[in-house]
Amino acid sequence: MPCLKLDSKTKDRVRRLAAARRRSAHWIMREAIEQYVEREEKRGQFRQSASAAWTDYQTTGLHVTADEADAWLAKLEAGENVKAPERHG
Repeated sequence: MPCLKLDSKTKDRVRRLAAARRRSAHWIMREAIEQYVEREEKRGQFRQSASAAWTDYQTTGLHVTADEADAWLAKLEAGENVKAPERHG
């Protein structure tokens, strides 16, 4: 794997953060990269899911309204165990 090259200002920032967290600079950089990769993977999965949902809607015309979705989410937030609203055309 290639060596990570940082400008001196960023290196200093990483060193200060590492010292404040009582971690090594290596740990800080590894943690940052792991979090970035995980976030980008989730973003990619979200985009794929959204694209599939849009394709499904274009094909079937089935949907729920924003009001229906909001009401369902409010019930979930209140701790109710409710099914998602039925899609309709």
